[in-house]
Amino acid sequence: MTNFQPTIDEQALREMRAGNIGRLLLQAHRAFGLRAHHKLQARGHGDLGMAHTSLIAHLDLEGTRITTLAERAGMTKQSMGELVIELERKGYVERSSDPTDKRATLVRFTQAGCRFLEDAYHVKQEIEAEYTALLGADGLESLRAMLEAITESESSNE
Repeated sequence: MTNFQPTIDEQALREMRAGNIGRLLLQAHRAFGLRAHHKLQARGHGDLGMAHTSLIAHLDLEGTRITTLAERAGMTKQSMGELVIELERKGYVERSSDPTDKRATLVRFTQAGCRFLEDAYHVKQEIEAEYTALLGADGLESLRAMLEAITESESSNE
């Protein structure tokens, strides 16, 4: 195995990596997720891991097929199926046959899942209030607008 020898000096490489917008977006996403996870645990959802909450974020109110959940989360159908089974055992979701295609499995929220959604909504409001205190109301709205512009631009390129 060879050692990587950068063509630019090490300090410049470190600075480039530290200011990389993709890396900052990932770190911000992780920070938000961890903050939300801790707050949800405090509200009685200590049995859920980060992977569980990310699955729930991709689940539509009317239910979603496992294949669609897997696509949205960027994971295999098999891995998503395992997460669904775990959440079903914990009482947050239930599986049923899709009425439009009996071969497909539809995942829906249970009553406990709906309570989780309500708690998640309040947690989101708390975090946004914390971000408003940090960035100011205008700063948070600017951040939201910029993130929406990036995601809309990306979806129009697909």
